[in-house]
Amino acid sequence: MGWARSFSVHRGAREARRWSLEHLDALKWTAQAPDTVHSILLTVSELVTNAHVHAGSTAQLVLTWDGRCLHVSVADSDPFLPAPGEAGTGATSGRGLAIVDALADDWDAHAFHGGKTITACFHPTDGPSPHITHGSGGWREPGR
Repeated sequence: MGWARSFSVHRGAREARRWSLEHLDALKWTAQAPDTVHSILLTVSELVTNAHVHAGSTAQLVLTWDGRCLHVSVADSDPFLPAPGEAGTGATSGRGLAIVDALADDWDAHAFHGGKTITACFHPTDGPSPHITHGSGGWREPGR
């Protein structure tokens, strides 16, 4: 049911997007979820670009499908975790994590010996809503 694919990205985000799209085509739900696929590919671009620009290293891209969530993980050799901030109106960078936060159902970052990994999770659109909040009556969808 699940699978994982790994790729060392040497050249850049375009190479990573192309590789990702080839592997996403293997998942049956992606044909009916073009917006989710677009969000995944944009997230791949942002995370790989951040790894190349900020870490100055090769990025290790891993796509993992566990039957519920597609995990997009990018590891690099910079051990410092990203600090989301506000980019100024004239800034040409500094919005990557805000974009990932807006697109992904969930994301996290963790350091490991010699680097860090940022992972974003995407749920297929035909499953239960990934946007749930905890209310007094248990888990519920917003507005219900």
